[in-house]
Formats: sequence, C-alpha cells, structure tokens
Amino acid sequence: MILFRLTPAWPDRHPDQRGSHDLRRGCGPCRTLSAHGSVDAVRRGTAGAGVQPMNASARCQGEPLHRVPDLSAIERVAALPAMLDVMWRVTGLGFAAVAQMTEDAWQACGVRDEVGFGLREGDRLRADTVPCWDVWRHRRPVVIDDAGLGRAVRRLPRSERLGFRSYISFPIVLRDGSVFGTLCAVGARPARLDQPEIGEAFRQFSELIGLQLDALQRPSEPAGDPRKDAVPPSSTDNDTLAASIEHLPIGAELFGSEGHALMDNPVLHRLLQRSPAPGADAGAAPRWTGYAADGTILDAHDHPFAKALRGDVALRTRFRHRTDDGSERWTRISGLPLGRPAARAWRPSASEPAVLLIVEEENEAGRTAQALRRSEARMQAAADLVGLSSYSWNPATGALTWDRRLKAIWGLPPDAHVDRAVWMSAVHPEDRARVEDALARCCDPAGEGVYTLEHRVIGIGDGVERWVATHGRTEFEDGRPTGVVGVALDITERKRDETARHEREERFRRFAEHSTNVLWLANLESRRLTYLSRAIRHVWGVAPERLRSIDSWLATIHPDDRDSANRTVEQVGDGDVVVLEYRILRPSDGIVRRIRDTFFPIRSEDGRIRHMGGIAEDVTGRTGARIYVVDEDAASRQALLTLLQPAGYEVQVFANATALAEIAGSLQPGCVILDIEAAGPESLTVAKALKAGRLALPVLVIGRSHGDVGLGVRAMKAGAVDYLEKPWQPAALLTAVSAALAELRTDSERSQARDDAKLRIGALSAREREVLEGLLAGGTNKSIGRALGLSPRTVEIHRAHVMETLGVKTLPEAVLMAARAGVQPTDSL
Repeated sequence: MILFRLTPAWPDRHPDQRGSHDLRRGCGPCRTLSAHGSVDAVRRGTAGAGVQPMNASARCQGEPLHRVPDLSAIERVAALPAMLDVMWRVTGLGFAAVAQMTEDAWQACGVRDEVGFGLREGDRLRADTVPCWDVWRHRRPVVIDDAGLGRAVRRLPRSERLGFRSYISFPIVLRDGSVFGTLCAVGARPARLDQPEIGEAFRQFSELIGLQLDALQRPSEPAGDPRKDAVPPSSTDNDTLAASIEHLPIGAELFGSEGHALMDNPVLHRLLQRSPAPGADAGAAPRWTGYAADGTILDAHDHPFAKALRGDVALRTRFRHRTDDGSERWTRISGLPLGRPAARAWRPSASEPAVLLIVEEENEAGRTAQALRRSEARMQAAADLVGLSSYSWNPATGALTWDRRLKAIWGLPPDAHVDRAVWMSAVHPEDRARVEDALARCCDPAGEGVYTLEHRVIGIGDGVERWVATHGRTEFEDGRPTGVVGVALDITERKRDETARHEREERFRRFAEHSTNVLWLANLESRRLTYLSRAIRHVWGVAPERLRSIDSWLATIHPDDRDSANRTVEQVGDGDVVVLEYRILRPSDGIVRRIRDTFFPIRSEDGRIRHMGGIAEDVTGRTGARIYVVDEDAASRQALLTLLQPAGYEVQVFANATALAEIAGSLQPGCVILDIEAAGPESLTVAKALKAGRLALPVLVIGRSHGDVGLGVRAMKAGAVDYLEKPWQPAALLTAVSAALAELRTDSERSQARDDAKLRIGALSAREREVLEGLLAGGTNKSIGRALGLSPRTVEIHRAHVMETLGVKTLPEAVLMAARAGVQPTDSL
C-alpha cells in the first residue's frame, strides 16, 4: 500500500533536492480529524467509536521518546508481508504499509500496493509532509473515511492532489514507550474505516509488530544459521499474541511446532473444526488438499505450515478441506512464522506458538466471481478478435457509456463525450425512424426487451458512412427500464460486399430472365434444383415449381437418354465439365425437344464440389445441313455422297432402313433420303414411323417406278415430303433437299411460336382470358363488360393487361397469338 500519490523523495537524495512539494498544510487535518472529522475523537486517542484505547505501553504520558530503532529488525519480521496482505484485504483500500518514522523522515519498510500508488520499500519522504507524522508524534491513531467531504475538504484542500480519499494509521509502539513508526493503509476512494473490527485489527497488528521488534532487538548470543536459531517468546508476548488472534476479523489459528492447534479465534471456529495443521502429519493429509497456482496438487512439504516452520512466509495457498460428514470447503491459507530465528540453542516446544495460519473462506460466490472474471477476459479477447464494441445506456437518466471502438464508428475521438443527442445526430436520416422505433420496443415492459438492428451512421468528425449492427438487452425493475447493455459491430465491409454481390446477382438475374436458354443451379448433396430461369416455361413447357429436384428433371428426359444424363451428373460431381445433347418429352404436351446442355461443377471455399450449374439450349429447330442417306446399294450411296458433301451438307449413311429406325429418336434434325429401289416398297414404313413420332426428320424418297405411277403417291401418303424418279438429276435432288430442310425450319419456328403463345396465354388471369375470348368474338369494351358484369373502364384495364402479357401492340396480333394457342372465341356475346 501507499499513503498518497506524490513524487517520493528518493533514498539517495538530500531533502532539499526532493522538489518543492511543501505539504505541511496538507497534514494539519490529520492532527484533528477522525473518521467523522471529530477533533474530540482524536484527543481521546481513538480512531472512531469502534477503536479501543491503546494499551499501557502505548499510553505513555509526556513527550514521546525519540530513539532510532534498528532498521534491520523490521526486515527480520518474516510475517510482515502476510500482515500487510491481511490489512489491505480487511480495509479493502488496496494499499498498506509499515513505515519507520523519525523526526526528519518517513521510510517505507514494508509495502503492499495493489493499486499502483508508486511507493516501494526503502522510499523516503520528509516526515512533515505525511499524515503519519502526526500519528508518530502523538502516538494516536487517525482514521479518515473520506477526505473529500464536509470540513475535510475545506481543511485538506490538497487531498485531490495527494491522491487519497480514505486513510487509516496506527502507531507501532515498542516496550520502552518509543514509537518505531506506523501501520497505515490508504485508498483512492472513500471507505468505511470507522468500524470496530477494522480498528481492532490495526491495533492488534501494530502491537504484534511492536512485540516482534522488541524480541528481535533483545541482546542475544551471536547469531548462527538463521533457519536453526530462534528466540523463545515470553509469556507476556504469548498473551498479547493470543489477544491479537482473538480479535482478528478473519480466521486465524496458532499452531505449535508439531502441528497441534493451540488456539483459534471465533471467525475460524465458524469456518472449520479445530484439527492439525494441513501438512503437519500424515493423518491430516486426507482432509486437506493444497493446490499450486497452476492447479497442481502441493506436496505436504510445500504446505503453508511446513514453510512457515522453516521460517518462510506462504501467502494465500488454495486448499480444499473435507470434513467428517463428507462436505467440502474451499479456503485460502497463509502461513506466518512467529519470530525470526536468532538463537541457536532454543527450539520451540510443542506447546509454544510457532506458526500462525490465516484462513479465508473461498465460497461458491468467490469461485463463481473468479470464473466470471476468466469468462469476461475470454469474452474481451473474443470481442477484440472480431472487433465488437460494448455499450450501456440508462433510459431513465440518459447516461451512455461507449468504448473507443464505438466512438470511432460514430467518427468521434476516444475521449469524446456521448449522450443521446450525439448518438442520434450521426444516425442516417433514412434510418433514424427505425432506430427510434427499435429503442421504443426494447424499453417496452410488455415486449421482449431486445434491441437488435442494422443501420447506417454518418461519422460526425469524418463524414464517412458506415454500417453498424447492434444487439442489446434491457433490464427492468418494477416495470421500468433501468438499463440497456449490448454490443455493436462495424459491418461496413460486409454491407459493401453484400451490395456488390446483390448487384452481380441482379445482373445475372436480368441476363437469365431475358435469355432464351435455361440457366439452372442444383445442390448435389440434397439433389435439389435451387434455381431455374424463366426460359424453362418455353423449353420444358412447365413452371419452375414443377421441377424441384434433379430426379424430377431426369423424369422429363427421353428414356433412351436418361442413363447418359445421370452419368453426366456423376461426372460433374467429380469435377468434369460436360456438354451433353439429350431429348426431353415435354410434360405439358409430350412433344420431343432436343436439348444441348452444358454442365459445370461449382466448388465451395473449401474446394469441395457441392453444387453444379448448367445452360440448357433448345436445339430442336436447328436443322443445320445434315443429311441421312438410307441406301443398300453401295454404288448408289457413293453417288449421293459425291453430290451432297461438296454442296456443304454433312452426310451420315445407313445401310438399311432398320438401322435408321433404331436410332432415329436420338438423331439431330435433318433430311432423310430413302432409296427404295433396293430395299423395296416395304421400307416406306420407316417414313410412316418418323412422321408418327413427330421427329424432325422429313423423308425424301427416290426409286424406280417401272411405270407404276402410283408409287410416288404411296410414298407421299406414307409421310414422304417428295418423290424423285431414278436416275435423278443433281439439280432436282439438291432442290428437293433444300425444300425439305426449309419446311423443317418453318415447322420448328411454327412450333416455337405455338409454344410461346401457349405460355403467354397461360400467364393470363381467368378474368383477362374472358376478356380475350370476348375480343376474339369481335366484342367491344361495352359489350364485353355487359356480358361479364364489368364496367367498360374495367374491361379497358383488363384489355391493356392482356396486350402487355401477350407482348403485342395491336388487336390483330393478339388474335393471331390466341389462335396459335388454340383459344376459342366466346359465344356469350
């Protein structure tokens, strides 16, 4: 501990070189103020109502003796650190000290500083600049609860500069009546020091230190090994020691050298039953388990009793004590050796005090508080790692507490003052209403008491727009909000990333919605289709909701192509990019469509392939320049190849009609040239099958009729688009092929137009379709409204929606599209 915050006089400096801190006026109140500022209390020699008068040795009359004691004696009081530890804990001030006083100087002999006042052992101060000087001169204790209140403030004007608010000091009086110095404690905040237990503890400990100094300063034989020498305490010393133990406000027990308890005080008796000291014998071992700072179990040799018996001090060792009934109690035990060895010939007997053990209970609340502190430290580390900011707000008083991170989000310096006006002034104007509404809800006792929101902030000092996410909870008392505690996080980067991602997604969505190809995404683990573009309605003839999974997509594929599509999915899962052409049977009308689909894998951040995507293109109407030649005569086949390939056609040859029929369903659109001369008229059945299957494979028949004029007619009836007599003319054959392919393209375009019309008509509401049927019947707005029970204005609105949905600008265009889709006019007009 330390007395007050000032620049100490260093031991190696002359008093004149210690600066200009003339604090004599600041010490005056210590001569006249007690805990309550009472002059009479000090004159009576008490520190308040709870402090008993000093004993006979401390109540010497007349002038105080001015004998300079041997400073080395205090250094040999081994229990001094433990005593100071007890004193700062008893007072709760955080600083305690034992100082030697002379007429000229105050010198710290022992210091326990837990608050950073700055004094260390050996530091010297001018005697007339410290309150202890008055204690030393008059041998009377001084107790000040608060130097900053009432008369104490007026009479101690420099208390703030000195840095203490609370103060207690007792003189250490030796047997001959001289004053060695003081035992004191100092606090930076007010404290309740005027309590009987505190005053009695200081009185007893100051007397105990005086007895120890007397014993160590007596004439003795030359000292040998200090760990083997000891000075036997007198019976008077033992009586005083016992009295000191009796009145300590904490648990304490005296032990003999063999570990037997000699006496304890009432506080300890309430905590633990009297038993041998932990570590004194093997029989006590099962009852006591000591733990080192790292949590390991202590050996009995390192227990506080054993260390104190060897002359060492052990402070606040953690112990678990098991009683006879099986219950457990956690304690902190300090071991103090009674007397520093000084005479080789004497050893303490088993009945004489050798060790003082001080016991503090470590209750469940203490352990919980310790665990809470560790948890708070971990939480703070986690908050620092992710950049969390903490805050608190009292809705009743408006008081706000923000950390430096949160102030930085608001564009404020770390030392800036914050209140509700500052808080709200930086909230983005467009978000202010949401913030106010969220605050009102969190302060509503009928609500959940939660404040969670993401909003924008415009920095007060820098004008930078930032995003902040906050989450807090409200505490209520008697139905009123008393405090909101929460955390906030700067999410500006996340919001910027989200905005950029949304912009990319929007661009992709616009592209996908206007593309004639089907863009799709699928989850390979759940086998769900996660995205399908609008073109699915045109190509597959169904709404996206109809195809929810990979399996439902596979079900639309032609049975002959389904296995290859399934294997493709597996290949993509292995990381391959695959282009596959397959046929689908449209669920809406059963029409066969040819699809060219590009499959590609999508890797996650960890490198695993969990998703795949694809671009499906309808290639049904793309005939290109593909020709399929069916001719059993090799010479005739070669003649056809010689004509068609130089003309730019891609030719695929089949030896007979059966070979073509087996794979016709998987062929791309093109023209089939069927030579029936070698195969015979029965081969015309292939033409019938291709037409019946609605495959995009128009058939051109060539052959020799041998005067049978009905052969061409039969070929046309079988499904052929044309018939040429052999030997054919090259120009005639090329013209016939070109006409067949042109018709194929026309049919494809007509089919696509019909499909598109059906999709658009299907998007109309029931009322809009009724209006369209009325328009097909030639009705006007008035006549259609009369038939449907609508006003002409309402019919006009529906009519505009119909035109917009169908994508047409004139009524004739709408009528043509409706006819393509098979819509019939109403007969109710």
